Amino acid sequence: MKLAEYINLIIRRHYPREHLYLAGGLVLLTSVLVLWPDPVEEPVIEPTVEVVAQPVDLAPVASVNLADYVVDADSGIDLTQESSWQNVEVKTGDNLSAIFTKVGLSNQDLFRVLNSSDEAKILNRLYPGYKLDFMIPDGGGLEQLRVLKSPLEGYVFTLHEDKYEVQPILKLPEVRETFKVGTIADSLFMAGQREQIPAVTIMEMANIFGGVIDFVQDPRQGDEFSILYEEKYLDGEYIGTGEILASEFVNQGRKYIAVRYTNEEGDVGYFSPDGESMRKAFLRNPIDVFRISSNFNPRRMHPILNTIRAHKGTDYAAPTGTPIHATADGRVTRASRNGSFGNLVVIQHSGGFETKYAHLSRYGQGIKRGVKVRQGDIIGYVGATGSATASHLHYEFLMNGVHQNPRTIHDKLPQAVSIEPAEMDRFRTQTADLLQHFSSLNDSRFIIVSQPSAD
Repeated sequence: MKLAEYINLIIRRHYPREHLYLAGGLVLLTSVLVLWPDPVEEPVIEPTVEVVAQPVDLAPVASVNLADYVVDADSGIDLTQESSWQNVEVKTGDNLSAIFTKVGLSNQDLFRVLNSSDEAKILNRLYPGYKLDFMIPDGGGLEQLRVLKSPLEGYVFTLHEDKYEVQPILKLPEVRETFKVGTIADSLFMAGQREQIPAVTIMEMANIFGGVIDFVQDPRQGDEFSILYEEKYLDGEYIGTGEILASEFVNQGRKYIAVRYTNEEGDVGYFSPDGESMRKAFLRNPIDVFRISSNFNPRRMHPILNTIRAHKGTDYAAPTGTPIHATADGRVTRASRNGSFGNLVVIQHSGGFETKYAHLSRYGQGIKRGVKVRQGDIIGYVGATGSATASHLHYEFLMNGVHQNPRTIHDKLPQAVSIEPAEMDRFRTQTADLLQHFSSLNDSRFIIVSQPSAD
């Protein structure tokens, strides 16, 4: 007798037939309940908007007076009733749907704004720091939305007959000149901090002199600099820096002066007083704050493989996220992952030159194959991708396909074009007063005013 038949015989001998029928029914009912499909619930789709991270400007930001941003006086909306306004500052990770919900608005309100006009595209990419001001009367509904990209710039959406009309917001700041001087005791960056010069201004000054001064090897203790730059104010409060107008750097007794000049085409550059461009064919360094952790060496011992392997570039140790600049104009031929290089950007320059930037944590905005870049553009950020053992930039320089030492090749490269002779009169006319003013400010550092005796 088979095992199944034997078990069946035992069950029938020990349990009444009615019990067996009841048990079978319960089993069948349980199976139906378990296998019965759950009701299908339609997913709720909420619009989300990417919030893009970007480097944070640590400069203090002036408070925004909402009444200053009244654009349409005929809107019929009383903008003095601040109790009707709800203000939200965009944070990293926010999305537009959640922000609208937070202030008590619906997805229908959101879609009406997004579909109002082409200008509403600004809402598709919000950045941390943007301010959204909602005017929601007691009766509910959105009557006005202000999107402030900065204290100076934004858009206002105003409800008119079931449709939102859009107008730009543009405020002009008060621009003040600021003159600062400093002495190198350790580094340019630290000297700038001691004189309370904004970091972004110090970095820009390093960029201006980057073609003539190597800020790793050249500066010496006791070197001096002076800088004349703009600061912006709104309603009497500081909101950020403007342009550098002129700067001087004395390196080991040699003086370099740079003055800002705008040509007839509107291009801005920095030149010496006699019209020689400070912008050379290639920047000496692709990043501003760093130390060199490994130089170009055709017979270097590889730190991981422990074998002799040529190091065909220069390694710049720097914190993750440090901006990387294109050292010259060119076209991006690669911006993708590449083995031990990790995230890699390759730029082809005119004259048979090529530069490579490896181990990036991420790429600069809009950087992809085929894009044209200008000298100084941010093409990526320092990282430790690929075979990197620590955060750094690996930078290579090739000339006609042959690797060159990035630290010494610059002296052999062609210089950038300076002011043409036919344009020199225009250059002198535009810069003469500025240079004289800057010279007077520098001279005033050495004037000691004697106070009259109290006797």
